Amino acid sequence: QVHLVESGGGSVQAGASLRLSCAASGFMDSMYCMAWFRQTPGKEREEVAVIKDGRDSTDYDDSVKGRFTISRDTAKNMLYLEMSALKPEDTAMYYCAVRESIYCVARIGEISTFNYWGQGTQVTVSS
Repeated sequence: QVHLVESGGGSVQAGASLRLSCAASGFMDSMYCMAWFRQTPGKEREEVAVIKDGRDSTDYDDSVKGRFTISRDTAKNMLYLEMSALKPEDTAMYYCAVRESIYCVARIGEISTFNYWGQGTQVTVSS
């Protein structure tokens, strides 16, 4: 069982930066994939970044490429999302998730099922 807790959200102006954190407790294999999703009311949850340790592979949705950076500290069981040049359209609830499989592929849209989810942290970007 893995428990995930996100933090770091907030309200900022467009162009600002934020760093989201996700603390994972329980058994975590460094080869598991971890991802950040976001969701706004009335829309489907959107995968924005994914990472797999070991091969240090990452992937991003086109909407955040060049602005967001996903990273992971496996020793501390932490996942991060560095967000810069934030836009109003980045406003959403952000969730971290874990795919409990060492065979997962860190590619946006590749993983159909994530086994564990956090409760989310709200990011609001005003113009």
